[in-house]
Amino acid sequence: MNFYDLDVYDYALPESLIAQVPAVPRDSSRLLVWKVSEERREHLLFRDMPDCLEPGDLLVLNDTRVLPARLWGNKAKSGGKVEILLLSPSTPDFRLWRALVRPGRRLPVGAEIWVGDRALVIADREDDGIRIVRVGVDKEDVLAFLDEQGEMPLPPYIKAKDFLCARESYQTVFALNEGSVAAPTASLHFTRDLLKRIESRGVEIAWVTLHVGLGTFRPVKTKDIRAHRIHAEYCRLSRATKEAVKKCRSRGGRVVAGGTTVARTLESMAAEDGLVCSGAMDTELFIYPGFAYKVVDALITNFHLPKSSLLMLVAAFVNNLDGGAGREEIALEALRKTYSLAISEEYRFFSFGDAMLIEK
Repeated sequence: MNFYDLDVYDYALPESLIAQVPAVPRDSSRLLVWKVSEERREHLLFRDMPDCLEPGDLLVLNDTRVLPARLWGNKAKSGGKVEILLLSPSTPDFRLWRALVRPGRRLPVGAEIWVGDRALVIADREDDGIRIVRVGVDKEDVLAFLDEQGEMPLPPYIKAKDFLCARESYQTVFALNEGSVAAPTASLHFTRDLLKRIESRGVEIAWVTLHVGLGTFRPVKTKDIRAHRIHAEYCRLSRATKEAVKKCRSRGGRVVAGGTTVARTLESMAAEDGLVCSGAMDTELFIYPGFAYKVVDALITNFHLPKSSLLMLVAAFVNNLDGGAGREEIALEALRKTYSLAISEEYRFFSFGDAMLIEK
């Protein structure tokens, strides 16, 4: 088995297991607990998470907020329909945005697209079909415009789109910092009550910010996964979280990443001895088998799409728990076995689906 081969990360999933709506309440979703070193798997509910964590552990969560970043408009000249998916601001004032525009080929630089009573302008173009779109005059103006005209950017595999309900259901209960165009889906399972129960267990909670963009959800298309490039995504780690990781290490607790975006942020900011640096950066970190995790000890994650960079990140984490270098194929086979079990047990997959806790 060549663990750099894209096809290794493929699997067959019945369409009926692709979750179309979230669990209600959020923490009633199922939880597959996988203790890798023991090859043991338990079937619980997400509300059982406090029992899976230990006093002294540190749970790190992503406080990003999803923007209603999908816009529908019309070409100024022909009136033809246009879809715009804003990806990330290319200027600090939110005036210009990197975006995917459909149909993009028929919209040259300078073209205008009417969305409501506002004309958006194609200001420039980048590689990979990315356009630079002028949206507004400043951050406050743009956020107000998106709130009025935008739709939540639900993934295409969610067919029954209720965009009004999605403004709440496709947002974590602790969403704070605007900037994502996709949700950190492992965190959708948390409720405020569950967070209180986790803290009462003696588990500390810390925060990072990673604004989910094209880097997270663009599919891997290169046959050799090492040739894939992750689009940069903004992430930030505070001094408080840096100190929380340091204290967790000193007391012998585990750093538990609440999702793949948290794992990427922590590993992007990794320092020596399992510690982290504080600050902000645009991360292009692509994690796949062969990567040595320095910070994350346990991972909460949903079930990911075939051939996705997120599935490769999970495979790399399993590999780290299962002995590291030289055991990549064994780890991949164990991951395939776990996914097969989840399918046979009819777990729900992808953004609104069930979750998994992977620990040693």
